[in-house]
Amino acid sequence: MNNLLNIKTPAESVAQTRKADYNLSNQGVGNLRLAYWNLTTEALYEEAVFRGEGVTSIGGPFVVNTGKHTARAATDKFVVREADSEGRVWWGVYNRPFAPEKFEVLYDRMLGFLQGRDVFVQDAYAGADANYRLPVRIVTELAWHSMFVRNMFLVPRSLEEYKRFVPDFTIIVLPSFKSAPAVDNTASETFICLSFEKKLAIIGNTAYAGEIKKSVFTILNYLLPLEGVLSMHCSANVNPADTNDVALFFGLSGTGKTTLSADPTRRLIGDDEHGWSDDGVFNFEGGCYAKVIGLSPTAEPEIYATTKRFGTILENIPFDPVTRYIDLDDDSLTENTRASYPLEFIDNAVLEKKAGHPKNIIFLTCDASGVMPPIARLTPNQALYQFISGYTSKIAGTEVGLRDEPEITFSACFGGPFMVHHPYYYADLLRRKIERYKVKCWLVNTGWVGGAYGIGKRISIKYTRALLSAALTGKLDKVKFAKDPVFGFEVPTKCPDVPDEVLDPSGSWPDKKEYDKKYRQLAARFVENFKKFEDGCPPEVLAAGPKV
Repeated sequence: MNNLLNIKTPAESVAQTRKADYNLSNQGVGNLRLAYWNLTTEALYEEAVFRGEGVTSIGGPFVVNTGKHTARAATDKFVVREADSEGRVWWGVYNRPFAPEKFEVLYDRMLGFLQGRDVFVQDAYAGADANYRLPVRIVTELAWHSMFVRNMFLVPRSLEEYKRFVPDFTIIVLPSFKSAPAVDNTASETFICLSFEKKLAIIGNTAYAGEIKKSVFTILNYLLPLEGVLSMHCSANVNPADTNDVALFFGLSGTGKTTLSADPTRRLIGDDEHGWSDDGVFNFEGGCYAKVIGLSPTAEPEIYATTKRFGTILENIPFDPVTRYIDLDDDSLTENTRASYPLEFIDNAVLEKKAGHPKNIIFLTCDASGVMPPIARLTPNQALYQFISGYTSKIAGTEVGLRDEPEITFSACFGGPFMVHHPYYYADLLRRKIERYKVKCWLVNTGWVGGAYGIGKRISIKYTRALLSAALTGKLDKVKFAKDPVFGFEVPTKCPDVPDEVLDPSGSWPDKKEYDKKYRQLAARFVENFKKFEDGCPPEVLAAGPKV
């Protein structure tokens, strides 16, 4: 905010109380009107309302509109090419190189833009395991972005800890600042640019809060594997009776990571990003960022309840300005409506945000072609093949530029846009952990049955939950499996509380020949996609792919 009239704001009198001794001047930021340091959620509510950044709705959630960008700007993300990191980065469509001198010029202009303005600073940690956590300072133009940071990451517990805080990485987020593509060599006026050498990330011309959390995730995806810790785009839950009975749910946005891990019979560790060290699994975050379009109070009661609580941030959800009731079924702004809330808002959440080692790994795919089985058991090599492939269908709204209907895609490690190293670097870490801890691996389809998108229908969440329950409790170990002739994985022929015909997707298609044709077409796409990884993968993983 550019407070030209120098109007006193609600939290101005306490803005410096939690200021760190290692402050913004150490990072080149100066001549501000005022920096608001580590305000509480309550104070940030007051600042955000005062500045007209959003409104409160029934129950107390804060509702915001992110404007032009209602999803990630995937083509606007860059990594600075630097001597220390360039040999480790998997350069390409996800990690576009950016010249160091261009980064310097762009950052200098951002610092100039900040002159005389207000900013909000949050010092926080990414990573619930103190041995691997990343101290990160996030400087934002918007008060509600600062509130988002408090929801999504782990904050210091005392005034002394705030005073002594020194960041290992800093992120500066200015939605009002635009790049000049002709000068800066950016793809558009929007940019997300990371420098591992300077330990700095800068974001401009987008208010979509997901860019903040995914920037932190990208940073951890670079740093942690160098320490032998597997960084994962997955949700995680644990058996309440056994901390070493963890389940991991890998999957892109729209596949059901958040919904399926919020299981009332198990405890939630986290819904999106985790690390796996020799000590077990730990959440990178302190909150959840759930997609809530069409959210059902019966199918997803835990998540639905958060949309009526003070402290939740609701992104791009239409509401009645008179009654302040929200409409979770209204996709007029975007299908990618989101709720950000502290993990503690889920009743059965693990407060420590960490647990032991997994017994089961589930790869979630939303198959828009309607041919994949609802669940299949994988060998370790098949698991690595599926992990590196990262097959799913992108759902409209999760990225800028997607069509209304699902788009078949392959996203390495089920999170390609956020992976910095070569995919097999992560896969090799996963292989070692699967072998060491004797983990069972499953492929679960949450997409369509009875035909492709537009013809068939999406698999019932009731059946998906029943299949997962049977897998996690060992009930599927006692049933007969049939080997798939194309992909080679094993598909159960029976499952408690699931009709037999649901387990065989070909049986629900009116035309069996058409099903076989589509299945082999999909298999061919797997093979074609995997060619880009052949040089870095061992032969046993290559051999675990489909036979066309």
